[in-house]
Parts: sequence; C-alpha cells; structure tokens
Amino acid sequence: MSIVSRTYGFVVGVDTHAKNHVYAIINAATGEHLDTRDFPTTVAGINRAITWAGNRTGGDAETLWVIEGTASYGAVLAGTVSTAGYRVTEAPRMSAKARHGVGKSDPLDARRIATAALPLPADQLRTPRLNEGVRAALRVLLTARDSMTGERTSAVNGLTALLRITALGMDARKALAGEKIIAVSKWRERDEALAEATARAEAIRLAKRIIDLDDQLKANVTRITELVSVSEAAALLEETGFGPVTAAVCLSTWSHQGRVRSEAAYASLAGVNPIPASSGNTVRHRLNRGGDRQLNKALHIVAMVRMIHDEETRKYTDKRTQEGRTTKEIRRCIKRYLSRKVYRTLNAGTPATSPA
Repeated sequence: MSIVSRTYGFVVGVDTHAKNHVYAIINAATGEHLDTRDFPTTVAGINRAITWAGNRTGGDAETLWVIEGTASYGAVLAGTVSTAGYRVTEAPRMSAKARHGVGKSDPLDARRIATAALPLPADQLRTPRLNEGVRAALRVLLTARDSMTGERTSAVNGLTALLRITALGMDARKALAGEKIIAVSKWRERDEALAEATARAEAIRLAKRIIDLDDQLKANVTRITELVSVSEAAALLEETGFGPVTAAVCLSTWSHQGRVRSEAAYASLAGVNPIPASSGNTVRHRLNRGGDRQLNKALHIVAMVRMIHDEETRKYTDKRTQEGRTTKEIRRCIKRYLSRKVYRTLNAGTPATSPA
C-alpha cells in the first residue's frame, strides 16, 4: 500500500477562510517546507494561487492539494483546482494535541495540513463531494430546509408561549394544531388595552409567518423530489421509509461513484458501524458517535418508519427481541443494514437528465 509521500512529488496544504486562503507547499519525499503564501478567495486570487503553486513545484502535475473545508470555504477552490488537473483531497482530521507547545497561526495550520497527509495511504484519501449539478442544488435546498424548519419551530414555540401568558381567547393548553394557527392568522386588531393589543398583533404576525414557512417548505420538498427523481437516489423513493428529504441526504453525503470506496466505509461515514469494545472473555461493541450526523439522522428516521410499516423489518424486530436484544440494539442493526442498502442502490443507479 503506497502512501502519499511516495506517490506524489509535492503536497499543497490550504487553510481556508472567508477573505483569504493560506497555501503551504511541502516536498512530499523529504517533508521540506518550500513556501507559504496567502491569496484572496476571489476567482482571480484562486487562479493566481494555482499559478504560483505550479511555478514553485516546477509544473509537476503529480501535486496533491489537501484543502480544508471542501464543503464550505474551500468548495470553490477545490472545484477550480480539480478542473486544473490536480488531485484534490479533504484535509485529514487533526487533534488539538498536535498543536500543543507549537502554537497556532494560519501559515502553521496550512503547513500542518500538508504534512499530515504525507503518511496517509494514497488509495484512502478523502475525495471532496461534487459541488455542481444536482448535488450542489440539493445541498442548497437541504440547508434552506433546515433553516426554515428551525425558524418554524421557533415561531410555533413563540406563538404558543404568547397565547399561554396572555388571555387572547385561544386555548393553548396543548400544542397548536394547523387549524388554530390559521384561526389566529385571521384575527383582526381590536380596541383593547395596550398590552393585549400588542400581544394580539404579535400573535397574528407569528401565525402568518408559520403559514408562509409551511408554504415554502412544501415548495422546497417538491423541488427536492424533482431533483432526487433524476439522480442515482431515485430508486430509494420506492423503498419503504425513504422520502425525498432522507434520500437527498443520502445522495448528498455519498456524492458520486468512487468517492466512498466501500459499503463499510459508507457505514463508517454514517456513524452506524459498531465500534469493537471487547476485553478478555467479554465481547461487545459500543455506539459510534462519529460520522455525518445528518446522514445518521436520515437513516434513523427510515429505520423508525420501517420498524412500524415494513413487514420484513417487523419480523426481524420480533426475532431479535425474542433473542433478548433491546430496541436500541435492533435499531442500530437496522441502520447498519440500511447503510449497506443505500450504498449499493446509489452505486447501481444511473442519473437521468436534470430538470430545468
């Protein structure tokens, strides 16, 4: 198994930020630090950085770019560098202990990012997600959905609290249902005391905002469904428990064929692979609390639905229950099975033409 230091001539480590990216070039064979510079995050700045790196490495095409935050601040840079013909990988995770006694600065971080990649197996480097087409569109829609869902929850909680502390003629002892929210949105201002009038106006505003968010969330899921239907994840929509949002999360994390090297790696990415924790005569596994938590959440939702509505899953649940397994243990096994199923489905899928 060849490692990075024996596969590439040079390694460029990039510490990404909103305004400037900091670049450090390392000779892969010797670990020698050649140069460090920072460039603006503009298109012109990124092109200058690529030209500078090419000059400092003698135009060596076998230069590995190790970029921090390829899904955030480094997304544009990663795409541009990849288009220029270089291999791009996500920066490896580094412990804070590595900085102990050394200090921290952007140039030092860029150099550490490059150096940390040298001993890694070249065939196990983390490939960045595609930031184009359906994937990029779904990522935007999922982020917007999370934001709108959070805002809606906050608005409902605020409206509920307001109706419980102010006598406005609405029974809010239980959670507000859709009919009550619509009724509040149709209230009109009255000739009443200042405190009640102000509270009523705010209740009307919150109710209308909740209704607006509901409409936006419906439009959001409609668009997500359209995009998932023309992607490799289309087949997931036919499986019990998978909806457009959970399928989109699975696709977004997987990204494209070749990024995740195996179904075991996908399970690890989802945080559903059991971690061995055996000792002596005791054989056990502990819960994996790592991985992509959004993907883990999506698989959790699917598992919960299948345990209720899928006949085969119910039979499996009954069987494992009789064996003495707890509900949590059974659910973890189902999530592991689902990660395998999702990985195989995505790799077997063929994307259709993207919708306009």
